[in-house]
Amino acid sequence: MPFYDYRCKDCGETFEVRATIQEKEAGLKSACPKCGSLEVRQLLTTALMLHGGKEISGSGCCGPNSGSGCCG
Repeated sequence: MPFYDYRCKDCGETFEVRATIQEKEAGLKSACPKCGSLEVRQLLTTALMLHGGKEISGSGCCGPNSGSGCCG
């Protein structure tokens, strides 16, 4: 189940919400856990995977044919 990062526009609190893709597509409404405000904004999150002990970012720079050397 994916996590979605949010920031409260009223108090600045950053928090995570765990929801199914179906819940998100149906219009997930999240309230700030600190102040209860519904004035929250979803933050852009990136995927991070561990593969063979090396970090691979969600940007796709580390494909087997990339030749970029970004994965060490």
